Amino acid sequence: MSNHPRFLVVIGASAGGLNALTELVRTLPVELDAAYCIVLHLSRKGIGDFVVHRLGKVTTMQCSMAVSGTAIQAANVYIARPNQHLLVKEGKLLLGSGPQENRFRPSIDVLFRSAAVNYTSHAVGIILSGMLDDGTSGMWAIKRSGGVCIVQDPNQAEYPDMPLSVINNMDVDHVCELGSIGTFLTQIADLERTSQISAPEDVVLESQSAEKTAVGIDVVEEIADKSVFACPDCGGNLWSIKGDIINRYRCHIGHSYTEGDLVVKQAETASATLWVALRMMEERKHLLRKLEVDFAQKGYTSLSLDHLERKDEMQRHIDTLKVILSDLQRNDEALAF
Repeated sequence: MSNHPRFLVVIGASAGGLNALTELVRTLPVELDAAYCIVLHLSRKGIGDFVVHRLGKVTTMQCSMAVSGTAIQAANVYIARPNQHLLVKEGKLLLGSGPQENRFRPSIDVLFRSAAVNYTSHAVGIILSGMLDDGTSGMWAIKRSGGVCIVQDPNQAEYPDMPLSVINNMDVDHVCELGSIGTFLTQIADLERTSQISAPEDVVLESQSAEKTAVGIDVVEEIADKSVFACPDCGGNLWSIKGDIINRYRCHIGHSYTEGDLVVKQAETASATLWVALRMMEERKHLLRKLEVDFAQKGYTSLSLDHLERKDEMQRHIDTLKVILSDLQRNDEALAF
């Protein structure tokens, strides 16, 4: 078997995904002429090595953290590094430090689009357990490029949102339990597949943009229409992506969100802004209190009472803002993961 793989299998997982990945990798066929790239949403820098160690215990394939410039080899499992996008290009791994997509870096969509562009009908996408909808747009890119789409059975997934999002937005090739995915991969490899379908131009442009630190307005104008929303990360205009299977927005810097992720990010930004406002109001209250005391000590009763009233009014605003922040916090906990 040549070290240059005939197939590239890209796997995306989020909440509940580590257990799902472990079960999946345990059953992947070692003899398949394929390499595997994994994006698992990682919240801690140190957990990447832990994932490599855990997966390496359940397969004889080589498991490693992705290194930019590494030639992709069959029977290898490459795991995306925390805080870096993982892409494939010209038979090699590529790490990107561009803006987050769907509030994550690495992003599942980024990996899947690059696989669609570079492997077309020989790309296989697998979506596992996770919340919200990262991976749906990338899976659609694979579908449009002639590749194969496999989704974990949502009834089996610890968090079914990501698999359900794919199922609800396109016709997937297989919906199956984790233990059956390896069998499907073997069947796919036995089929004679061609690479006659090229990746759509918009997919190519987005995949290329993910390689850069910033995108540029000209690129975004080619693939999107300007929307009424502003980017919650940088404040620039958000553009509505044309032709995607799911409503999605991108700014010219490169931040990208599905509608669900945009709602979550807007809530996070609003909450952070209000916390700053609360701090400033508390500082203003204490300054008014100081002036109230200073004027009273100097015998300026009228000025002292005026600052007392303003201080009490500020306290009422502070109390109201704390109630709003408490409500936002509950909403954030319901939306985030």
